[in-house]
Amino acid sequence: MFDIKSATINEIKEFMTSIGESAYRAEQIFVWLSRGADFDEMTNIPVALRNKLKEKCYLPKVEIERKLISKIDETIKYLFKFSDGEMVETVLLSYKHGNSICLSTQVGCRMGCSFCASTMNGLSRNLTASEILEQITATERDSGCDVQSIVLMGIGEPLDNYDNVLKFLHLVNDKNGLNIGMRHISLSTCGLVDKIKMLAKENLQITLSISLHAPNDKIRSLIMPIAKKYSIDELFTACREYTETTGRRISYEYAMIAGVNDSPECARELGRRLFGTLTHVNLIPLNPVEEKSYNKSDKNVISDFTKVLEEYKIRVTVRRRLGSDINASCGQLRNKQLVK
Repeated sequence: MFDIKSATINEIKEFMTSIGESAYRAEQIFVWLSRGADFDEMTNIPVALRNKLKEKCYLPKVEIERKLISKIDETIKYLFKFSDGEMVETVLLSYKHGNSICLSTQVGCRMGCSFCASTMNGLSRNLTASEILEQITATERDSGCDVQSIVLMGIGEPLDNYDNVLKFLHLVNDKNGLNIGMRHISLSTCGLVDKIKMLAKENLQITLSISLHAPNDKIRSLIMPIAKKYSIDELFTACREYTETTGRRISYEYAMIAGVNDSPECARELGRRLFGTLTHVNLIPLNPVEEKSYNKSDKNVISDFTKVLEEYKIRVTVRRRLGSDINASCGQLRNKQLVK
């Protein structure tokens, strides 16, 4: 079956021709798919063609397995189930500047970061471009909210699903579809250096976020297995090349873990490494995971860490924790459902 929602307009044109239909229908179908419509809802498409599409095409659909709404800030967290029974988490976040959605790119994750809930059960499979897109359309359909920006920071490592994620980026950016600008999309990676170099060649105007979480290889390798494959120097070299190629500032994610990576020495070492670069650091108070022994850093420790980085002329933000009462960090809701 043809995964039509993962297809570009040109690919749908080729498909239409292959089944003896007019290519001009492709743009109409693409617009409907971007709205989350199924074939029966495509009212400007002949019934005979709709029936043919149902016979020959596959449309990913998700069911809402669980839905949590924060009483603190109205963040909505979905646990979506696909037709094969696999589940992912999606989070809708409301800001003054609009609604942002945090999407999953894989079912599970094989990166093994020791503080992360998403990786606890390993990797089940990659999501297709259409399944990533379906998280947006299903969320908009249920919530009634339009999405203005995207963060690929849910379950999974986006660059470990490179081809499908790249396809998704082009689909969601298409002016005939959801038309979300590349500058309103952030992609987070734990640091797959080879894929960062590949992404740089695409010269997309997305924001690349690096899950750094340590200032050196010794600490990073204790909490992030990827550090054993790529050194922090290799990672920073790839990031510099990315900035030089795209002109885009790199954002570094740094989870503040008490007693692990939050000392003044760590702050100074990070400051020295990033001094003079086009970067921004997001300090993230750790979202504790029940099955893990890590705790978030004290707010005074985070404040002191921030001041040290600012001394090195580095732009720093302490991320506001949205949805803290519904475990809005990805992975925890899926894990609880898996053990039922």
